[in-house]
Amino acid sequence: MTVESRSGASDPSGVQDPRRLAWAYLSKVVQGPCPALSRLVEEVGPEEAARAVRERDLSEMLGERTIARAHVDTAAHDLELVAGMGGRLVTPDDDEWPQWRFLGFGNLSRSRDEGPPLALWVLGSRPVAELTDRAISIVGTRAASGYGEHVTAEISGDLTVDGWTIVSGAAFGVDGAAHRAALGVGGLTVAVLACGVDRAYPAGHARMLRQIAQNGAVISEYAPGTTPAKHRFLARNRLVASLSDGLVVVEAGWRSGARNTASWARKLGRPVMAVPGPVTSASSMGCNRMIREGEARLVANAGDVVEEAGPIGLREGLDVVRDLDALSGAALLVYEALPAVGPRGVRELSELSGVAVEQVRAVLPLLEMEGFVGSDDTGWSRQR
Repeated sequence: MTVESRSGASDPSGVQDPRRLAWAYLSKVVQGPCPALSRLVEEVGPEEAARAVRERDLSEMLGERTIARAHVDTAAHDLELVAGMGGRLVTPDDDEWPQWRFLGFGNLSRSRDEGPPLALWVLGSRPVAELTDRAISIVGTRAASGYGEHVTAEISGDLTVDGWTIVSGAAFGVDGAAHRAALGVGGLTVAVLACGVDRAYPAGHARMLRQIAQNGAVISEYAPGTTPAKHRFLARNRLVASLSDGLVVVEAGWRSGARNTASWARKLGRPVMAVPGPVTSASSMGCNRMIREGEARLVANAGDVVEEAGPIGLREGLDVVRDLDALSGAALLVYEALPAVGPRGVRELSELSGVAVEQVRAVLPLLEMEGFVGSDDTGWSRQR
């Protein structure tokens, strides 16, 4: 696949493009979310940010975050390696960058681990934005029971037949069942890894990951050669939550990675759903408790999932009222700038809300997908 970026580069590996080399270098240095570096790149561009990292011309906080690997520059090798595997580095420069999926991070505190990915290493030829345009994340315990795997396969298979992409973390148990069910019906699925895409993890899923890359995508924010680690799995969970319209948890202990992913989904404004299980099953304790305490909506099949997370037109007349408390930051300011009746244009909304025009343009499609606003030739208007 040819890499097409806004910088004008057209190069299968990206090694001739200084800007893409800078992105790859920064990805290797920072290894994971770093809101401070992301802000620096937004302000000065990746090449200047890379120079600042190499020369340690940084703030004290950002210097501490990057100093350990500032001398490690394997960018050209990493780009060539991934290109040889049929993959690429996707950055905010690229048209396929799923920008609107990451808007929710702008409403968080921007601590060390609460930011969007700097870039994404991707195996698979389909554009990431296209793959995740209509997607559901399914996660759960690695020690899935027969019941858990059966329900996962039913929900995942039915959703993919309906045209939804399944996003999960490629782990054993529920994750693997979700991916396999999607593949089994010829559907699309995305695996998000907590290591470099050059590593099959877990090794027992190497074949499955190759199949996923053939028709969907294997994605990681970590550069090639990065090994799995507990903190990377926790960081990975936020991407699993962000790359879809909603999250389904099937079997999870009370303290589990799946519940961590559910927490991220709530932070990012995604609907959280859970499949109930036997009260005698430790594997279902987390799901049952999330439902009881109002942290998740009960779902039993793909239809329930679509009712909770699907676009308004697919909900078969179900009267679902979205809680405006889910809106915050720029999204809330733009929504409140809309009149009760009648449309407004982007520039007028920018002036009324105090939000920059570019951010207004980015927020409006997200509000439209969530059913808050609609648009026509005259502008944008409230739908509720």
